[in-house]
Amino acid sequence: MSTRKERVFELACTSFGLGLSPVAPGSVGSLPGVGIFILIAFLAPRDYHAALIAAALLVFSFLTVVLGSWAEKRWNGIDPRCFVLDEYAGFFLTILIFRVDSVLATAVWGFVITRIADIIKPAPARQLEQIPGGWG
Repeated sequence: MSTRKERVFELACTSFGLGLSPVAPGSVGSLPGVGIFILIAFLAPRDYHAALIAAALLVFSFLTVVLGSWAEKRWNGIDPRCFVLDEYAGFFLTILIFRVDSVLATAVWGFVITRIADIIKPAPARQLEQIPGGWG
């Protein structure tokens, strides 16, 4: 039986269960990150967008590192497919660097670019992924 803390960790790590999708768990699980960006874009003044996106990148990177080791133990392996907090961080890094005037275009292309990069894992990403815990 899992504890409340473990259930909270599991919900966070799997993006409220979306990362448990049998098809494309990284893509499905990272969609709420796109939603967070859209909320930032529409609710915050434009002058604050970069700072808020950078803050989201830092928060999700921190959570990835903090919960990464727990997730590897929980799902018995390095970088479990259902662990999607790193997908959020990757998306926020992408849109921090590559934003255009259109929120929709930024969201769609940022998502597509991030997912392609995550799937093909250009060097040195594949090698870095083998670092234990959330650091990889």
